[in-house]
Amino acid sequence: MRLVIIFLLSALLPLCLSHGRDPFAWLYGQRSNYYGALQADTTGGECPSECDCPPSFPVAMYCDGRGLTAMPTIPSRIKYLYLQNNAIKAMPDSALVNATNLLWLMMHHNQLTSDAIGEKAFLKMGGLERLYLQHNNLISIPSNLPRSLRDLRINHNKIEKVTPADLEGMDNLTILYIHDNAVTEIGTSLKALVSLTLLDISGNKLTKVPEALPEQLHQLYLESNAIDSLPEGFLGRFTQLQYIRMSHNQLTDKGIPANTFNVTGLVELDLSFNKLERIPPVSTTLQHLYLQANQIKEFTLGSFCSIVDVTNFSKLRTLRLDGNEISRQDIPSDSSLCLRVASNIDV
Repeated sequence: MRLVIIFLLSALLPLCLSHGRDPFAWLYGQRSNYYGALQADTTGGECPSECDCPPSFPVAMYCDGRGLTAMPTIPSRIKYLYLQNNAIKAMPDSALVNATNLLWLMMHHNQLTSDAIGEKAFLKMGGLERLYLQHNNLISIPSNLPRSLRDLRINHNKIEKVTPADLEGMDNLTILYIHDNAVTEIGTSLKALVSLTLLDISGNKLTKVPEALPEQLHQLYLESNAIDSLPEGFLGRFTQLQYIRMSHNQLTDKGIPANTFNVTGLVELDLSFNKLERIPPVSTTLQHLYLQANQIKEFTLGSFCSIVDVTNFSKLRTLRLDGNEISRQDIPSDSSLCLRVASNIDV
C-alpha cells in the first residue's frame, strides 16, 4: 500500500509543478481554486462559503485575499483566523462573539477605522496571543484589547498618541510594532510592559525618547523620528539590550551625554544619518557600528579603545563612516591594533 501511495504522489507532483503550483500549498496558506475540491471537505466542521477550512487543520480558517468588506461568521472551534488583504471596514461588537478560542487574528491590510471597531469587540478574547492590525486606517489603539497578547502589530496606521490605558495589564506582551504612524507622545505608557523584548517605534514624530521604557528590552528601534538628544543614563538600566537603531534623527554631539553608548552588552548600534561631528565612545564589546552620513571630522581611535594590549581591544566587526568629512588617510596607522577583528571599515 505504501508503495502505491508513493507512486501516486510521484506521478502527481511533476504534473502539479508543471502548472506552476505547489500541490501542498493549501496546507500553509497559498490556496487557489485549483484545489477547491480538497478544501471543500467539511469534515473539519462548519466553514463560511467565502473561506477555506482545511480538514487537516480544522482549527484554522483562511479568508485572506477574498475581497471581503465585512467580517465573516466565525465558528467557535477556530483558533487561527486569517483575514488579511481584504477590504473589511468594521469590526462590530458582535464580530468575534463566537470566536472565544482564537489564538491568532490576522487583519492586516484592510480598511479598518478606529470608530468602526466596537468597544466590546475584543472582550471575550481571553486567550488571544497574536493580533495583526498593521496597514489599516486606525487613529488610536483599539480599546479593551486582550491582556493575553504576546505579539501586537499596529504599524502603518495613523495613530497619534499612546496612552497608559491602551496597554495596561499586558504583562505577556513581548513584541510591539507601532512604527510608521504619527505618534508624537508616548510618555510612560510602555512602562507596564514587563515582558516586552522588541519595541519598534520608528517612523513617527517623536522629539524625545519615551520615558520609562521596559528594562528587559532586547531590541529598540527609534529611527526616522525627530529626536535631537538623549536622557542622562539612557542605557544604564537596560541589562538585556543588544540592538538599538536611531538613524535618521536629529542627534548632535551636545545631545548625547558622555559615555551614553559605552555600555557592555550592545551588539549593534546604528546612529547613521544624524548630525554627529565626533565618534561617540562605545564599549569594546560592540560588534557593529553604523555612523554613515553624519558630519564627523576626525577618526578618534580612543572612541573604541582606551587601552590596547593582548586582551584589551575592540570586538568591532563592522564600522561604517562613509558620507562623513573624513577619508581613509585620516585613520591612524595603529588602528589595526585596536580594531583587529574589523573585517571592513567604510570611509
